[in-house]
Amino acid sequence: MSEGEQTRLVAWSQEMRTVHHRLREALRVTQDAVRDGADAEPATRDLLVFCHGFCAALTGHHEGEDELLFPAVVAAYPELGDTLRYLRQDHSMIGHLLSGLRAAVERAATPAEISRHLEGVAAIMESHFRYEERQLLSVLETLALDADPRVVFGPL
Repeated sequence: MSEGEQTRLVAWSQEMRTVHHRLREALRVTQDAVRDGADAEPATRDLLVFCHGFCAALTGHHEGEDELLFPAVVAAYPELGDTLRYLRQDHSMIGHLLSGLRAAVERAATPAEISRHLEGVAAIMESHFRYEERQLLSVLETLALDADPRVVFGPL
């Protein structure tokens, strides 16, 4: 295997770490926007932008994993089928929580209510990311997948 091929293989694990870091940062910025707008009863325009952007980024990340990454992982490592089913269930649960967050933002809920939604998303997201990293990072260091990382992990 050439050095370039090895770099590409290892890059998948780094791509996952990078996108998880960016999503954590996007969540933090969104939570800060809620705190900064706490005096405003209805959600501010900035908060709407942050919440919609965060929801879209996290949803895109999970869709890419479900559609491209996980099929490649299970093809190479069939013994991870149960793990990938569990991760997909997490994606579904997080999607449900994001729908609640979107609905709260769209109806101009108070910052306190939006903050509660974000706390729920944050708890599940962090647990999911840690589990996913424990289960998949070493696998991703050897995964041969010819795809655009922005499609696989979302456009962050």
